[in-house]
Amino acid sequence: MAMKVQALTVGPFESNCYLYWNEQTSRGVVIDPGDDAPRILRAIERAAFQPEAILITHGHCDHIAAVSEVKATFDIPILIGRGEEQMLTSADLNLSSAIGDPVTAPPADRLLDDEELVVFSCCSLRVLFTPGHSPAEICFLDEREGKLFCGDVLFYGSIGRSDFPGSSHDLLIHSIESKILTLPDGIICYPGHGPQTTVGAERVNNPFLSGGNFA
Repeated sequence: MAMKVQALTVGPFESNCYLYWNEQTSRGVVIDPGDDAPRILRAIERAAFQPEAILITHGHCDHIAAVSEVKATFDIPILIGRGEEQMLTSADLNLSSAIGDPVTAPPADRLLDDEELVVFSCCSLRVLFTPGHSPAEICFLDEREGKLFCGDVLFYGSIGRSDFPGSSHDLLIHSIESKILTLPDGIICYPGHGPQTTVGAERVNNPFLSGGNFA
C-alpha cells in the first residue's frame, strides 16, 4: 500500500493530530483531531483524500476539541475505546472544565475492544488496549505498514502522565510492556505529543522503561 502520514501539531497543548491515508484509493482516517479544526480541514483538502472515520486514542480534551467540526464536515463515524466514550460528552471527564475552557464532542458511533481489527478501505488497524494515562486509552497498529499511533501512552524518551483522574502509573507501565514493547523494534511510533520514535529505540533508551526484559 501507499500509506501517507501527516502530523499536525494543534492547540495550546501541542497535541499531534494525524492524517493517515492511502494515496492509491484517496481514502483515509483522521486520528485525534485535538484542536484547530480549520487547519485540519485545510490539510485534508490539500492531501486530497476522503476521510472514512475519526479515530480517538483517548478522550482528554486536547485530543478531541476538533472532533465536532471534522465529523460535521464529512459525516463520518467516531471510534473510541470501550470505557472511554463518556469523556467525549463530559467536559468534567475530559478535563476541559478544569482549565476553564469546556469542550465536548458528539457521542461515539462505535466502541472498540482490545485486539479488534478495524478494517477500512484505506487500511486495517489493530486495536491495542493500553490504559494508564486514561482509563481506556487505545493504540492503533497498522501491522502491514509497521506504524503505531500510540496517543499519550509512549513518547520519545518518555511516557504519558499518570496524575490525572482515572490514571495509574503501574497500569501505564504494564500497558507499555505488554502491548508495545512486545512489538518488533522497527515499528514506528506516532505519539500524541512530540516527535515520532520506534519501539526499539524506546526499549533501549527510555529511562522510564529501563531494567525490564521485554523480549
